[in-house]
Amino acid sequence: MDLVRDFPLFPLGLVALPTELVPLHIFEDRYKTMIERCLEEEIEFGIVWMADDGLRPIGCACAVAEVVERMDDGRLNLIARGTRPFRIDTRQDELPYPAGTVEFLADRPEETEAEAAEAAHTAYAELVNEATDREPDLTEIGEMSAYQMAATVEFGLEDKQGLLDLRSETARLRLVTRLFRAALKRLDFVNRAQARARSNGRVHFQA
Repeated sequence: MDLVRDFPLFPLGLVALPTELVPLHIFEDRYKTMIERCLEEEIEFGIVWMADDGLRPIGCACAVAEVVERMDDGRLNLIARGTRPFRIDTRQDELPYPAGTVEFLADRPEETEAEAAEAAHTAYAELVNEATDREPDLTEIGEMSAYQMAATVEFGLEDKQGLLDLRSETARLRLVTRLFRAALKRLDFVNRAQARARSNGRVHFQA
C-alpha cells in the first residue's frame, strides 16, 4: 500500500467523480494557500464529501483545469477536473490547510462484462436523447466509462459517492444503468406532468 503524505484536502458538500468538471469559488485564506501551492507545484488536491454524518473516507483527486478569474483580494474562480479516487488513511493538522495521508485506489483486476457495458451505454444514450433532443453519437458513447457517463448527469450525492466507493468497473456500470433508468422515469413523469399542465387538465382530440 503506497501512502502519500501532505495531500491537500478540500471538504465540501459535494461529490466529484473522475473526469468530472467542477466549478469552484475559492475564498477562504487556507484554501487560497492550498490552491496556490497546487498551481505552483502542479499537484492535485482532493475533494471529499462532508456529509451530515461526517467526512467520507473516499474522495476524488482533482487537478486545476482552468483558472477562470482572479480577484484583487485573492479569491479565485476555477474549474477542477476529477482525476482518480483515493482513501484517507490519516488526517494531518500541521499544514496551513486541511491535508492528509492518502492511498490512491485502483480497481480490482477483472475483465469488464460486455453485457453490463452495453446496458449502461444503451440507457445513457436514451437519456441523452430524451434530455437534450439530440441524437447521441453511439460510437462515442460506446467508448465511455461509467465515470465519464455519470460525470455528465446530475445524481444525488449518495449515488455519486456509491460510484466512487466501487472498485469494479462492471459494478459501476450496473449502478449507472439503474441510475440512468431511474432518471428516464423521472424525466418521463415531468414531461407528462408538463403536458397535463399545458392542456389545463383537459383531453384534446384531433379533429
